[in-house]
Amino acid sequence: MAKQKPVFRPTLRWLLRRPACFLGFGFGSGLAPVAPGTFGTLPALPLAALLIALGIDGWLLALLCLPLFAAGIWICNQTEAALGVHDYGGIVWDEIVAMLLVLAFTPNSWAWWLAAFAAFRFFDAVKPPPIRWFDQRVDGGFGVMLDDIIAALMSLIVIRAAVYLIY
Repeated sequence: MAKQKPVFRPTLRWLLRRPACFLGFGFGSGLAPVAPGTFGTLPALPLAALLIALGIDGWLLALLCLPLFAAGIWICNQTEAALGVHDYGGIVWDEIVAMLLVLAFTPNSWAWWLAAFAAFRFFDAVKPPPIRWFDQRVDGGFGVMLDDIIAALMSLIVIRAAVYLIY
């Protein structure tokens, strides 16, 4: 499915007047002119670091992803409606939540986080089966969120296998 373009180019000013869209665009990171999904994944890293510093890690961080996922359905629906476009590339709340889920079960070191980031970006961008199937068939905010969570789960399989083999 080819990505649609909105009838206008979203700006930071436009986002700041629409709180749901501001979140949908990952605090503005989804405005990146190239690779918005990659740039949109980046806010998850300092956010995860902060949460881990506050003692929210592992299963607790994964549980936090549940309400963030639920909120993401609404956030992505609102952002899609404001843009008039399904799953616009600048909508990156889904990447942030999915990356938080991956980091919940990734060893807390820059090398592992880089590997987790690369694995997630690979699965999210390439969309191998079954990700592509869900991406093409599930609409709305739920669809926007779902394919990224599946990419996160596939990334976790790779990362946890690597951890098992290395440690």
